[in-house]
Amino acid sequence: QAQLVESGGGLVQPGGSLRLSCVASGRARGYAMAWFRQAPGKKREFVATVSESGGSTYVDDSVKGRFTISRDNAKDTIYLEMNSLLPDDTGDYYCAAVGSTSTGPMGYDYWGQGTQVTVSS
Repeated sequence: QAQLVESGGGLVQPGGSLRLSCVASGRARGYAMAWFRQAPGKKREFVATVSESGGSTYVDDSVKGRFTISRDNAKDTIYLEMNSLLPDDTGDYYCAAVGSTSTGPMGYDYWGQGTQVTVSS
C-alpha cells in the first residue's frame, strides 16, 4: 500500500513562514517527489521537486528565493520551507511521488490528500 501524508499547513500572516512535511510509506517511498498547490478556483500548479537522493532540487520561478524543498530519506519525508509568504500563496498544498510508471496526473503516480495554507492578516 502506498501513502503520502502531508502536515504543517495553517493560517499565517503575510511575510510569515511555514514548514510543510510529507511522509511517504509503502510503495510511495524512494522516488523523486514534488510539491504542488491549488488555489481556490484555480488549476493545480507545480511548486518544487526533489530528486530521489535529495541532491537535486528545482523550484518554480513564482516561489524561487522564498521556498526551499528538501528531503530526509532516513525518515521517508520531504519538506517545503516557505518564507516571506504572500496572500497569493494561499491554497491546498499536495505532495506527490513519481512512482514506477509516472502515468498519474502530471506524471506522478502517488498523491497525498493535501494540507491547507492560508496567508491572511
